[in-house]
This record gives sequence, C-alpha cells and structure tokens, in this order.
Amino acid sequence: MYAELHCISNFSFLRGASYPQELVLQARELGYTALAITDECSLAGVVKAHVAAKECGLPLIIGAEFQLKEGIKVVALATDRTAYSELSALITFARRRAPKGEYELHLADLEHNLKTNLLIWKVQHDCAGNDYYADILQRGFSDRLWLGFSNLLLGDESERYHAVYQLALRWQIPMVACGDAAMHHPARKMLLDTVVAIQHVTPIEQLGFRRAGNGERYLRSIETLQSLYPQAMLQESTHIARRCRFSLDELKYEYPPEVIPPGYGAPEYLAFQVNLGAKKRWPQGVPLDIQQRIGVELALIHRLEYEYYFLTVFDIVNVARDRGILCQGRGSAANSVVCYCLGITEVSPDNAQLLFERFISEERKEPPDIDVDFEHERREEIIQYIYKKYTRERAALAATVICYRSRSAIRDVGKALGFDAPYVDHLSKSLAWWDSPNDLQERFRELGFSGEAHMVQLFFTLVHQLRGFPRHLSQHVGGFVITKSILSELVPVENASMKDRTVIQWDKEDLEAVGLMKIDVLALGMLTAIRKCLALISPPEKMLTMADIPQGDEATYAMLQRADSVGVFQVESRAQMSMLPRLKPKEYYDLVVQVAIVRPGPIQGNMVHPYLRRRQGLEPMPDIHPVIWPIVKRTYGVPIFQEQVIKLAMDAAGFSGGDADRLRRAMATWGKNGNLMTFRQKLIDGMLLRGHALEFAESLFEQMKGFGAYGFPESHAASFALLVYISAYLKNYYPAEFCCALMNSQPMGFYSPSQLIQDARRHSVVVHPVAINSSAFDHVIEKDACGVSAIRLGFRIVKGLGDTAAQLIVAERMKKPFADMGDLQKRTGLNAAQLAGLIAGDALRALSGHRHQAHWQARAIKAGAPLLTHENNYDDQVQLNAPSEIQDIVADYNSLRLSLKRHPMAWLRERHELFRQCRRYAELGEMPNRFVRVAGLVTGRQRPGTESNLIFITLEDETGNTNVIVREPIQQRYREALLKARVMMVKGVVESSQGVVHVTAGELIDCSRYLTDMELASRDFH
Repeated sequence: MYAELHCISNFSFLRGASYPQELVLQARELGYTALAITDECSLAGVVKAHVAAKECGLPLIIGAEFQLKEGIKVVALATDRTAYSELSALITFARRRAPKGEYELHLADLEHNLKTNLLIWKVQHDCAGNDYYADILQRGFSDRLWLGFSNLLLGDESERYHAVYQLALRWQIPMVACGDAAMHHPARKMLLDTVVAIQHVTPIEQLGFRRAGNGERYLRSIETLQSLYPQAMLQESTHIARRCRFSLDELKYEYPPEVIPPGYGAPEYLAFQVNLGAKKRWPQGVPLDIQQRIGVELALIHRLEYEYYFLTVFDIVNVARDRGILCQGRGSAANSVVCYCLGITEVSPDNAQLLFERFISEERKEPPDIDVDFEHERREEIIQYIYKKYTRERAALAATVICYRSRSAIRDVGKALGFDAPYVDHLSKSLAWWDSPNDLQERFRELGFSGEAHMVQLFFTLVHQLRGFPRHLSQHVGGFVITKSILSELVPVENASMKDRTVIQWDKEDLEAVGLMKIDVLALGMLTAIRKCLALISPPEKMLTMADIPQGDEATYAMLQRADSVGVFQVESRAQMSMLPRLKPKEYYDLVVQVAIVRPGPIQGNMVHPYLRRRQGLEPMPDIHPVIWPIVKRTYGVPIFQEQVIKLAMDAAGFSGGDADRLRRAMATWGKNGNLMTFRQKLIDGMLLRGHALEFAESLFEQMKGFGAYGFPESHAASFALLVYISAYLKNYYPAEFCCALMNSQPMGFYSPSQLIQDARRHSVVVHPVAINSSAFDHVIEKDACGVSAIRLGFRIVKGLGDTAAQLIVAERMKKPFADMGDLQKRTGLNAAQLAGLIAGDALRALSGHRHQAHWQARAIKAGAPLLTHENNYDDQVQLNAPSEIQDIVADYNSLRLSLKRHPMAWLRERHELFRQCRRYAELGEMPNRFVRVAGLVTGRQRPGTESNLIFITLEDETGNTNVIVREPIQQRYREALLKARVMMVKGVVESSQGVVHVTAGELIDCSRYLTDMELASRDFH
C-alpha cells in the first residue's frame, strides 16, 4: 500500500497541472491509502480537495511545500489541529514578509514555528551542505523528520538514491517514497510544460532543465511504484499517513466578542437593540404582528447561535451612519424585521411580508446571509475601521481565484508555444468572450493557418485545458472574515496587491464548505449618487435621508412604465428598459420582480413570457398543485427567484434539508465544474412521485440551470428594488440634481457622462460648460432667478488637469476671478500640460475667446516672451480664426468625453447624404415593421448569457438611443463592424410592441472613418 505525501495541484500557480479534485479522485481510483495536497507555501486548494475526499472516502492529508532561502526543499504535514495551526501560521509568516505572490522562509523559521508537524526533506543529492542541514533538521525535528526520495526515471536514480541512502545512514533519518506529483494523469504533461513556460516567461523549447525531463510527475499505479521503490519506503508512507489525523472538519469558527458590552449576554443585548430600534421605527407603538415576528426571529437566531453575527453587522452599519455614509443591507437574513429594527436595511416589513418567507433555514443550517452595500467612494473607511477594531491578526478579506479565460489562455499558450507576439495579440483580440472552440479555429483560418496543422491542434488542446485554471489569488470584492482568535491559525493570510489590505487563501465557496462566517462589505456607486443628490436637495436645516423619500408615488411609477430610466439603479440597461413598459410596475413588489426577471435564469427557463401574459390577463393561471401554490402565488405560478426554486425542490420533489443545501451549492457552481446535472433525475422522479407533471418538472430543472450562474435571489431583489424606487423618484422630481450627483459619482453605472448629460437636456435641464471663473472641482447646481436648477460642469472631467491643480484653481478664484491667461498662470503655477488640458476642455473661453486663441497665448507663456513680463501688456493683438464647429465638437469629446454643442450625428447628417438617409431614434416609434437605416455612435454592446445568443447594440443620435438586436448569423457575417465600429449604420426592420421599439439588424456597416479624430468609448459586454 502507498500514501502520496508530496503532491501539488494547480493552486501552486503555474506549477501544477491538475485540479485538487482531480488528484483526489485519481488517488482513490488507484487505491492509495491517503493523499497529501502540498501546494507551495499555500493551502489555497485544500478545501476543494477536502470536499472531494469526503465524498469519495479518501483520507486527505494537509501539508505544504517550501523552498527555503538556504536552497533546500521541505514538505510539512499537519498531524492534528495544533499542527495545522502551526502550518497555517507559518505560511502566513512567510507570505506577509514578502510582496504579493511571493514568500520568504529560512531554515531557522521551521524549528521555531513547526513544533508538531512532520517534515520531509527533499534532498538534493549533490549539495555539499547536506550534512550541515541534516544536523540542524535532526536536532529540530528528531522523530518527525524523513528524507523523501522521488524516482522519476531521469537516468541518475542510482546515483541519487545512493547519496540519499548514505545520508540517511549517517544521520539515522528514515527514508520515504514521494511521488513529487504535479498532475493526476500523464496526459497533462504538455500542459505542465506550458504552465512552467508561462511562469518563466519563456517558450517551452527554451526552458532547458526547468522543464520536466519526462512525464513521470503524475499519480502512478501501485504496481508501478512497487517496481520503483523498496517496499519499506512505500510502507513508511502509510506509517506517516496514519500519524496525520487532522481534518478540516475540526475547524471551528468563533465570533469576535467586542460587539457585546460588559454586563450583557449576546441574546439579551441583541434583543435590547432590536426593541430599541423597533420603538424608533414605530414611534406610535410597535404593532402586535411585528412584535410576534420579532419574537420568532430572535428565537431562531438564538437556537442557531447567530447573535454575534447580527451584532457585528449592526456595529459596522452604525459606524457608517455615524460618519454619514449611506449603506443598505441585503440578503436572506437582511430581509427580516430584526435587520429593519437594527437599521441594517430600509426594506420595511410592510413590504417584506409580501415577499416569499425565507429568513434563516433552521433545517438546512444555512449561515446568515447579509451583504451590506456602502457608498463606493467611502467604503475604504469601513474597511480600515474593521482592520483597526479587530487588528490584522483577526480580520482579513476573502480571496477570489482569478482563472484563465479564453483571451488570457490564448495569449499565454501562444507565447509558450513560441508563436509570434503580434500574431498572438491579434488572435486574442479577435476572439469575443462568448466564442466557442470552433470559433477559435475559424480565427486561425482567417489568419491563413491550417486548422489541421500539428501545432495548431496542440494550441487548441492547451487553450481548452488551461481555460478555468487558477492563475492567482486576488481579493474578494468585500467579504471579510473576522474571528475571535488569531485568523492565521484557521487559514493562511497573505498580502493583497492594494496597500493596507490582507487576504486569506480561501474563496467564498471554501469558506462555506468549512463553515467559516463571512461578512460582505461591498461598494455600490448608486448609494454614493443618492447621498450626493440628497445633499443637493436637502434644506439647510436638515439633511434628508432615504427614509424621507415618499413611498408609492404614482408619477415615479409612471416614469418607470415609460422606460424613462437612464441612470436609475438596476433598470437602466436596454433589456431592463424593454421590460418596464411590458411589466408596468405599479408598486414595490413589482420592482422586486422587475429587478430579478431580466436575468438569464428566468429567460432560459422560459418563465418571462408566461409571467407577463398571466399578469396582463392574456393567459389563464395553470392548474397548480396546492402544495406548491403558496410558493409561486405572488409570481403568477412562475418560479422567478432562487428561493422559490429551492423551496419547490423540497416541497414538490421531497428533497431533504441536506439535499437542498447540496442543490444550492451545485446551482452556485453550475458552469464552473459544477455537478448540477446529478440532481436532474432525483428532482424529476420526486416530482412525478408526488403527482406533478413531467413538463413542469423538466422546466423547473431548466430554470435551475439558468439560475446556476445568473439567477437572482428574491432577498437581494427586495433590497435593490428600494434603491430602484429611490433613484427613480429623485430622477423624476430632481432631474438636474440627480444627473449632477451621478456625474460626481463616476465611475459608476451603465451610462457615460455624455449620455447622462444628453438625457438630462432631453428633460429640459440646462447644462453650462466648464468655465475657469465659474466651475468648481465637482459639477454643481446653479439656480436662476426663478429657482430653476441648472448644472455647471466641473473641472473633474477635464482630461490632463488633475485633482490638485483643479483644487488650486478653485482656491485662487475664491479670492478674485482670473483676469487673463497670464493672471491664471501666475497665481496657480499651472504647467504647460495642465494649461493645455484646460484649453482642450474649452474652460478658458472667458479669458481667450476660443481654443485657438488660448493655445496661442499659452505658447507665449511657455516661451516667456518679454511682452508677458508686465501684466498690462499681455495681449499681443494677434487674432486667430476660431475652430470650426466639428473641430470644437471633436475637441470636446477628446478632452471632456462629452459636448454641449450639436450632437456629432447632427453634424454628420448635415454633411453627408449617407446619414441623411438614416432615421433618427425619435422617428422609429411611428414606423413599425418598416425597413429602415439608422446610424449613431456606438455607446454599448451587450450579450446576455442566454441560449438565444443575441447581442444588443446601443446607437446614440441627436434624439436618443436606438436599441439594435443582432442575431447570430448577422454577428458572424459582420463580425468586424460588430466588435470594432465606433460609428455604425444599421439596416434592419423596426419592431414595436407595448411601447418598446428596437431595430432587428440585417446589415452592420462600420462608419467610424467619418469621425476619425474623435475619441469615442463604448461600454461593451459588462
């Protein structure tokens, strides 16, 4: 028998060529006694191995490989919980003392930090210092030390074995067989060479001795191992394995105690804060039904011992509110009366009670789910508060595993195979993210290469294998792990790329698998915009809050029904805007559905049209089994939300709590090595057994597949719907202030500043240009004599100026306005580049008249001409011609990314017959089923992840935004124009239904040459 004690996975980034799960399953198939995952200074892959090992019944050993600064390699194996803590802390120590992605460890560090771990020394047989190292290691590790020998059939085995054997005899250190595996199967050898080449930034053919000499670094059969090693060395591996009894199941999470003041227990303090909050929410008296719901929720929280979790979130939210930072909680636990009373969410129970009842599942033992969104510009304050309160020893962000996608795989594999760099770059850029392997072969043929050539076929194979491989660890968007004890004893912690950030080595799925709690501290741009808008409209005596926004405003819902939602949270995409006139939201719960229904999950499951038809009374409600009717009643018999799907699996198919939890995890990983298909037959059989129709059972499973990557929980939609309503209300009643706030919150949202400004002007908002003697750094609201609000553009959008220079200009101007260019330069000390930025943005019109004149005067300042030495002799009387209209428009776009002058399409239409033949957006509503030509600036491309494979293009002209639908055949025929055009003409048919107008494309024409000098950016495939 044999236990593999030295094996790395692909979480030894760019060293291993197999997933941890693959290694575990292969070891089980080969009959190994145990398997150790020993990634280099990392435990990043062990949870995935742990889950796979539990499912197949293979004992898993947790370990790590280290390359010490002295030049020797060792493998540490954890025997018990104490040893695991030592190992995790040692990895943290090594990683924290080095830049991200690296580590530093010395021989002395092992003895000081590994008191109970077993140690395997991978001896270099030709090292002159082996006896010196043997002396140190034996004194430090005694009966916990082995010499590991790997027979990889490299031709010098006898020499290497003899050297290690003699060392073992001299120092009485036992020897053990180690496979030094880096892949689960020899078929991965070429991929192994490829990742090593990527690591060394060297083509495979130039790797030399850095490339494995053969394909033996895989999990080999017991029979093969018996022919390569003495039986005693194989037996020794099993003896070591028996000493390693630790399992990740032993890890226990403990909440930080700081959130409970002295004299309180956790249940008492949570109840106290909830009741205090309830009195504030209902100052006239807490309704009886609310009191009952509070009692039920607190009792459930107590049974599951989650008080510390809610109080930790409560503490973080309180800090944000004390600092004036808007925040909003969402998630299954957030939509509770407890969270409403604690101020974690503003979703009232009056609305929440209309939702599908799902709080915390006692049956499934799910951990609480509360994501808290903070203003994106100020979230860092909250992050640093958490670090300061709990210290870096007890708080860190979760990891996100960055994996290879098609383009990055193409680039790296191409370089590893030695393809020409320009060719590889062109190939990767020509491939869209949704392209299939067949599309990749088509791109090869387009570049003149035969798809049958050996190197081309090898390239295809390697790209396919590398896609999805982990590339490196990055930080999660905001998932914090906070513990009572030292965090590094639970999981290794390493430096993030951002300053003052640390991350653990496990991702979200890993944390769930081992039962560690995570608190999501997320950034949301709309909260920043709402806070800034509220500040602009608040009376001097009181800052308004989201709670001050009147609910149920009919004019706001009417605006949404017209799809007048540019800039409105969550419903500003073309797909959402197409749904609004069809769904016609009239109340809060309609917005909950609106947020969730325009997702590939409901679309792929064919749920959208039945919902709309039944809602509109065009289709009768189906005969639904009384068991499941309460689950889908509010959504007209259609399961739209993730929670409904899970509940249906339990009530309609008989899934147990454990089955439902596994189903939820499978749905979450569907499309990413998930195993959702294994539940198909169980679901269908269970539903048929309970009298449900086969058609309904099959459609439900299709819905699950859609939800796997794109489904939306009702618990999140409920919180988002509140922000939809608030942002829509602000847009409807305060269009200038809302647009100004959005502009001051960039980058965020779906639309560019240019599109936001154009939408505001279509709503009769006056917008003033950037002006040296009027603008602030931010965009501001100016009121006329009648109190009507207008927007003054700020210096923040002037390309090349910079924040410091802009603030200096404003400070100097507050003393007195600038008189001329010389006065500006003298008082601010702006350099030539900063002056050029102001000129390009046409901010100096009041001083110089126009851009050309300003450039002339700026050159004089740069030259230091004598006439500029006296302030009164600034003007040399040379008058240049003003720029043409199109020169001004182009300069505006290139400097500011927007223009307040005529829209470029209006200018093109005037100059070119080709564009005069094109219909404007405003004309399309009166032309249903007509063949038309439309043209505009390409401002967005979208491709929802649905089976229809449609691409949506947004074309902007002087009257609005035309939505163009491009079907798959047209995508292939006009691929270049589709992906690269900045100005596009489309020939197609106008389609109109329920107020939704779009053009179905038949031909795409790239017209970018007509505006060659203009810098135009589109928002593509976000």
